[in-house]
Amino acid sequence: MTAFDKAAVAPADELTGSNTEANTMTSTPNDVSKVGVSAPTVVSAADAARIAAERKVRARRRLLSSSPLLMFGVLIVLFAFFTAMHPDTFPSFANVKNMLMDTAILMVMAVGVTYVMIAAGFDLSIGSVLVFGQVVAAKVMSGIGGQGAWTIVVGVVVSVLAGVVWGLFNGWVITKLRVPPLITTLGSLGAALGVAYLLTNGADVRDVPDAAYSIATGKLLGLSWIVWTAVVVVVIGGLVLHLTRFGRHTFVIGSNAEAARRSGINVDRHLIKLYCIAGGLSGFAGMMSLIRYTTTTVGGHGTDSLVVITGVALGGISLFGGIGLMIGSVIGMFIPTVLNNGLVSTNVSAFWQQVAIGLILIGAVYLDQLKRSRRDQP
Repeated sequence: MTAFDKAAVAPADELTGSNTEANTMTSTPNDVSKVGVSAPTVVSAADAARIAAERKVRARRRLLSSSPLLMFGVLIVLFAFFTAMHPDTFPSFANVKNMLMDTAILMVMAVGVTYVMIAAGFDLSIGSVLVFGQVVAAKVMSGIGGQGAWTIVVGVVVSVLAGVVWGLFNGWVITKLRVPPLITTLGSLGAALGVAYLLTNGADVRDVPDAAYSIATGKLLGLSWIVWTAVVVVVIGGLVLHLTRFGRHTFVIGSNAEAARRSGINVDRHLIKLYCIAGGLSGFAGMMSLIRYTTTTVGGHGTDSLVVITGVALGGISLFGGIGLMIGSVIGMFIPTVLNNGLVSTNVSAFWQQVAIGLILIGAVYLDQLKRSRRDQP
């Protein structure tokens, strides 16, 4: 039964706010009020059709103005623009595969950041946790000395656990010590990267099992296993977020944490879980990067947090919490990648790429504030 149908048969005391006793004092032709039941409100077929049409119009407007759809349009425009600039190289299958590979590792981290931001949290440490995870995994695999696939499995487990440890630390400090997420994860950003430097003396670890080469070069339907791994993570993350109680609790906490507490949700425990998910996925992304490049990349992830947060914000995940779609994060993450690739193809300095992404992030937050203020208006 729709909300309109419920209103059409709702008792009059529910619609007018009057109590049952008052209704029993009023006589009606059918003497319904004598037994304490109000007569149903009758809505004409014409009014019902008009209300249904208005709802369809409002739903269509919300769809057309939704961030994922708008960003998908922006993505198409960017791709078309750079294709027109370099028709021979930019739209080639090889370049598209390269962009997918670049996005895959960032996309895995974006899934965790999506959860955290929907719950009105924030995580700046993901890039450093990625580096820490891959360094610890490389050290453990090097110590084992194996070259087979089982060594890679051990590396994956170690990198994920390393990320979960940092996520647990972030969540505990935020929920128990009440340190703001921005300050907590900013501190973790420096600490995790510093520990990674201490473990490697600032030099990359290149002793990677031979099985990593097979995974990095293996393909399914012309795409690397790294890309398909990111697809699986996104699909699972989206299903859990939108179809499970865990996902619903995440939205409720982001909308109103106090209301979530009063409804029986253990908000602190849930937030710790979310930061553990973000940390674990960052560690897993570190292992993906290690497999792709067959070496740690200690100095190559300084802007990962900026890029991921920008992409997630562009996809419509509100920085104030409670709003967002996983598909929006997927679309948003491709915009920085396409922009970076297109600027490189036009021989624009890498410094300008960082300027562009920073300005895009500011614009995304500003638009989010505008939409939030409009929703709050009566």
